[in-house]
Amino acid sequence: MPNLDWKGKHLPPPQPAAVILDSILYPKGRGYPKARPDGRIILGDNLEVMAALLPEYEGRINLIYADPPFFTNRKFSARVGRGEDSRKPSKWKLVEGYHDSWDDIDSYLQFLYERLSLMHRLLAPNGTLYLHLDWHADAYARLIMDEIFGAENFINEIIWTYHGPSPIRTAFNRKHDTILMYAKSKEYTFNVDDVREPYNPNTVATFKASPKAGFGKIPDLERGKVPEDWWYFPVVARLHNERTGYPTQKPEALLERIILASSNKGDVVADFFCGSGTTSLVAARHGRRFITCDETLRAVQTTRSRLAGTKSVISFERDARAKYEIANKSKKVKVSAADGYVHLKTSLDVDFWEVDPAWDEKNFRSVAQAHRHVRSGEIPMQLKVKIGGRVCIRVVTVEGKQFQLNI
Repeated sequence: MPNLDWKGKHLPPPQPAAVILDSILYPKGRGYPKARPDGRIILGDNLEVMAALLPEYEGRINLIYADPPFFTNRKFSARVGRGEDSRKPSKWKLVEGYHDSWDDIDSYLQFLYERLSLMHRLLAPNGTLYLHLDWHADAYARLIMDEIFGAENFINEIIWTYHGPSPIRTAFNRKHDTILMYAKSKEYTFNVDDVREPYNPNTVATFKASPKAGFGKIPDLERGKVPEDWWYFPVVARLHNERTGYPTQKPEALLERIILASSNKGDVVADFFCGSGTTSLVAARHGRRFITCDETLRAVQTTRSRLAGTKSVISFERDARAKYEIANKSKKVKVSAADGYVHLKTSLDVDFWEVDPAWDEKNFRSVAQAHRHVRSGEIPMQLKVKIGGRVCIRVVTVEGKQFQLNI
């Protein structure tokens, strides 16, 4: 098999992040204070975070979905504000999302090579990796994956197709992404019955009219069919209810098919380019444990806010060396407690806030949370809390600024 070469190709020894626990989120108080986390969100460079996970998770992660930068050489902005809505541009603003900028293709390929190699080490023997890219670099990635996983462990080249406007007038509109599916071994998890879909009504009518239509093979029409390797799911448009405003957000339906097919309840699902947090959100809904990380605070904040609406207890951890700022005072934020409620009063545009009812000055334990509704932009300014000691709140604004205040 041919190998892909590039300037500077090498695999340096991984340098682990210094991961520390920052807080634990108990959605609406579920499991507080003793429940162990079902999932982990980690702020830090994913290469260093994966290296730090090796002692505990090498050979133990059942499914990895990887959605890295695509080598577009663009900067992507997040859309934030009250009522993020394309029809009301005065209601939102653009802030930094993430960068997909590179010196050259060699630096990009080295970036992928180091990270995909660590993902291979973390995968369980029955594990699967889905690598999501597009036309910019998927051909290179196929050769890298063949080298790391072995060409014999290639399973599928999945085409995710979608509609949308395009400024292209000199070629066919580019409206698909490529997802490369590789297994760690031949004994990989694939739950075919969990992802079956109904047959086309015309197919059903044909077989009911003539059992010989399938050349002697009669499908189980009630059971449904195994999906092809091209999938149509609409992109997350600006008016969709699951929209967060984070750039290049992937639809929940896409991740649901992947997670149901290639993992079981209780398995560990990982996404080391968490972005808007769709992978961990869908994993939590379907009873999987999860690990996710990102180097940008906006991605981590977006993911944490979405997961607050699930039943999963979540730990938020961070590389002690990563930039992480949280102010402990603000003249624009006032907080009070009365009659079993904590009240927030502020002129700031709040995206998410939470309450620790018994702050121990070590790890923040969130038992009540409120987040901004993506359509209306409204957010509750009081939370019902059973106070057990010194009350502490954390506030995140739509611009990403953080505050931590005590009552």
